[in-house]
Amino acid sequence: MLDNFEKIVCAVLLLGMTALGFANIVVRYGTSHSFAATEELLTGGFVLLTVFGAAIAARRGEHLAVELISDLLPPAARRVVIVLAAGLSILLLAASVWFTIGLVQNQLSTGMKSYALNLPLWWYSAAVPVGFAMVLIRYVQALMRGPERDE
Repeated sequence: MLDNFEKIVCAVLLLGMTALGFANIVVRYGTSHSFAATEELLTGGFVLLTVFGAAIAARRGEHLAVELISDLLPPAARRVVIVLAAGLSILLLAASVWFTIGLVQNQLSTGMKSYALNLPLWWYSAAVPVGFAMVLIRYVQALMRGPERDE
């Protein structure tokens, strides 16, 4: 199950977002009113879809890369550039985990609420550091596995 964790999260999110969007359209055209919180919930869903989708891409080794310069280098220099890029990517992902944990802690300590549903903002943000951690873990796994791809 953990091997497919991101896929399950994305599938559930997409299903829920589609149902919410569809229900909002039906209500809006049927009653000339709209669910007030739809935008808030869908925005949070898109953020989570993006982060967990990035984890799926990292697991498969399918993140975008500009290989023009590295392809022009001799093999030894190419390996150095790839390792340097991987190291910098890992540092960036670790910083993303660290700073999003700080964001959630700040939202918890200040008691900030969402604008439409008046829910604690950390409810929306709590999964973001988990998502970044999954990207980091999957990126390291893909690097250790090498160039072959996992479907």
